[in-house]
Amino acid sequence: MPLNRRSFLGRSAAVGAGVTVTGTAAAPAAQAKPVPKRYSFTVMGTTDLHGHVFNWDYFTDREFDDKAHNDVGLAKISTLVDRIRAEKGRGNTLLIDAGDTIQGTQLSYYYAKVDPITAESGPVHPMAQAMNAIGYDAAALGNHEFNYGIPVLRKFEEQCDFPLLGANALDARTLRPAFAPYSMHRLRTPCGRDVRVAVLGLTNPGIAIWDKANVDGKMVFPGLEEQAARWVPKLRSMGADVVVVSAHSGSSGTSSYGDQLPYVENAAALVAEQVPGIDAILVGHAHTEIPEYRVANQATGKEVVLSEPLKWGQRLTLFDFDLVWSKGRWVVEGVGARVLNSNTVEEDPKVVRLLADEHRKVVAYVNQVIGTSPVEMSTAQAPWRDEPIIDLINHVQAETVRAALAGGAHAGLPVLSQASCFSRSAAIPAGRITIRDAAGLYPFENTLEARVLTGAQLKEYLEYSARYYVRTAPGEPVDTAKLTNADGTPDYNYDAVYGLTYDIDIAQPVGSRIVGLSFRGAPIDPAAEFVLAVNNYRASGGGAFPHVAKAKQVWADSDEIRNTIIQWVRAKGVLDPAEFASVGWRLTRAGVPLF
Repeated sequence: MPLNRRSFLGRSAAVGAGVTVTGTAAAPAAQAKPVPKRYSFTVMGTTDLHGHVFNWDYFTDREFDDKAHNDVGLAKISTLVDRIRAEKGRGNTLLIDAGDTIQGTQLSYYYAKVDPITAESGPVHPMAQAMNAIGYDAAALGNHEFNYGIPVLRKFEEQCDFPLLGANALDARTLRPAFAPYSMHRLRTPCGRDVRVAVLGLTNPGIAIWDKANVDGKMVFPGLEEQAARWVPKLRSMGADVVVVSAHSGSSGTSSYGDQLPYVENAAALVAEQVPGIDAILVGHAHTEIPEYRVANQATGKEVVLSEPLKWGQRLTLFDFDLVWSKGRWVVEGVGARVLNSNTVEEDPKVVRLLADEHRKVVAYVNQVIGTSPVEMSTAQAPWRDEPIIDLINHVQAETVRAALAGGAHAGLPVLSQASCFSRSAAIPAGRITIRDAAGLYPFENTLEARVLTGAQLKEYLEYSARYYVRTAPGEPVDTAKLTNADGTPDYNYDAVYGLTYDIDIAQPVGSRIVGLSFRGAPIDPAAEFVLAVNNYRASGGGAFPHVAKAKQVWADSDEIRNTIIQWVRAKGVLDPAEFASVGWRLTRAGVPLF
């Protein structure tokens, strides 16, 4: 049996209204043809909510907005869900999620770390409160569910009125499911025959890398295709008329961890292709919007419908199913998918009222003043310039590692540091600095490690990082809007290394761009050893950077880098860029600086 206490059975839906049996006008009984029994229902889906209850940005302390004027949060999703339930009939709908629920905002952080749900007589997690109130039927586990450790996840699971599903999250010792693999839901029809809908939950194998400190020796995460192939036939044999997969895995077939694992990170389309018996897949993890994507199963030729709603509650997916009773069973006649935009509705007042106190507490927390700055620092140009605000992250990391190694066997090695631009809108204002300002530099729960690399390995590391830039010939116009993210490389997978000086010649092909790599004014010695202060995501293989995942670890911290930055600013009181800012790298073309 699974290790958790939950039954695999989800809540049964109530009798639905608004579904009729169609037929013809009265005719002589002897001539009447059987009228097919038909039934339609809708599965609604969200994914990658990342702690968003309200349409609020805790890092800017104002209502969320972006260039597309998207809105975010479960309060908006609740309004959309109520509308669909009113239109379709409550009993003719299910509501599921594809994971990454309890990490991402200062609201979710506060109830994991500041006022933790794991404390004796601790609070109920705001995401559990909101999702319970909205009436979720099931949710798959995301990789970020493990960021705060298994005890926090188990407490969140306990607080949810719906099961957390993970068919490929196995106990490391017994190799049996550590969470419910699936949930089964009965939808009552006017035809006298219930429809049984199975929801199979699959999570991301990358958890074994990204949260190794929390799961190593406790849980293992085999591939999605393997576990779907095991469970889908079982669900069909148990009488499932419809099988929906909720997968915290993108659809591209790519992986960010190189050869660190034998499993594909973004495997949802592969599951559709390789595993017969699936009707639809709710896709998560990739933070992209896919209203409808059809994939033909290789064995049956049947189309499987995939859909991924945009992150943070910006969209709600609707899978509309049409069934017909045939040869003693319900058969899926058609499936379509679409997404609804949450910026078209107001927040649900019941969700706003439910969590108003929690929201106020977190707003007060993030607005605590921890220091001052004589100048404003911004990440707006950090993707193409060496900016003081990224130097701040690197300086804090290098100083922290240097202090930790003092007096030890590796104290004599030079300490370098890597950092990325996680958000192009983060800033340290001139004047008072609050927790939200400092936390906005580091929105992820990464922790800090120290790994030993050689000069030659660092050169290869930087060459790999420099693939981020679009190749641009000398004399070609430079548009910063098109200069970065080559081949889809996200900002968080471009690393600047602090403590070295180098040019990146973007006129050159990938692999031949690092020029003049120096340490303390002299060309770097390929054989020399350096300590690299690096976040745990990168150190464990995230982004597939060369060498670092296999490099010797000489120190590791359990506290988030975000907290280290906050504590450092608090201790300093005044942030003077003269203490930490320098121009260590620049973009060039044939030796001519771009900027």
